[in-house]
Amino acid sequence: MEKIVIGIDVSKLTLDICIQDNGSNHYENILNTEEAIKAFFRKLNKKHEIIIGMENTGRFNAILYRVLMHYSYAIYVINPFHLKRSIGLVRGKNDKVDSERIALFLSKNYMDLQQWKPNSHAIEKIKLLNAERKHRVKIRAGLLAQSQDELFLSSSIDKGILRLNTKLIDVLTKQISEIENKIYQLIFKDEELNNHYDRIRSIPGVGKVLAFNMLIKTDGFTNINSPRQMACYAGIAPFDFQSGTSIRRKPKVSSMADKDLKKLLHLAAMSAIRLKNDLAIYYHRKVEEGKNKMSVLNDVRNKIIHRIYALIKNQTIYKNSLLLS
Repeated sequence: MEKIVIGIDVSKLTLDICIQDNGSNHYENILNTEEAIKAFFRKLNKKHEIIIGMENTGRFNAILYRVLMHYSYAIYVINPFHLKRSIGLVRGKNDKVDSERIALFLSKNYMDLQQWKPNSHAIEKIKLLNAERKHRVKIRAGLLAQSQDELFLSSSIDKGILRLNTKLIDVLTKQISEIENKIYQLIFKDEELNNHYDRIRSIPGVGKVLAFNMLIKTDGFTNINSPRQMACYAGIAPFDFQSGTSIRRKPKVSSMADKDLKKLLHLAAMSAIRLKNDLAIYYHRKVEEGKNKMSVLNDVRNKIIHRIYALIKNQTIYKNSLLLS
């Protein structure tokens, strides 16, 4: 069966599409709307094997995902770092060229990639709510930093502006709380997600936001199936760096990672080592032995991930032996 490879460059308003068929490329530009996307896929030759690839651009992909979930095409969502590093040195950039690069990358590498599958309905809702929460948290953090800036406070700015900022911070805090409650209600209504959530939260230092994000990133633990994969995804798995006998460095974590998840795991580790539990004992013992603090803290992050996956696999709750004794 002949293959049709389709590379899609996604933007907020439009989709630039490169279609590789029988060694030739042709291009289309359509609106990023459900009607336009459905019309495009209706025109495709159903007798061919159709392979579709795109970069992950966050919420701009949402409409395309919603349409594609009703088709049985082979669909791949490509990490932008993977694509960028695969094409080598390039000059120039536009949406049409980007769609061609995605199609070329896909035609060469699709056998080594994991196919995309849609999130569950509940996870999709949680994901959107979490994105709204993250947006408000970012705005609030900026306002809070500004309110504590001595240079800002000592300037001749109208005090009314400061009062407005304070009111806005209060509004954002209330909205963040409301969104978190909505997320929790969605989790509570799904028995399996609720069980996963309770197990994750039972680990010392793990808060509700990290629990939300672990459920989202793993689609309720139906993908990213091992703690090693998750550690790699979050950028806390150390990798060797050596070449021959002359170049040999200490293992280091990769910069290619989900930075938000890494930050949440770091906060969980920082919280855990301040509490009475085995992770805190491990951290302080290693530091007293002379180990680098950040290296040991990264080990704690890894241990948190391994505990999460162990609890999900064994369907049990974490028991803090120090509190039981």
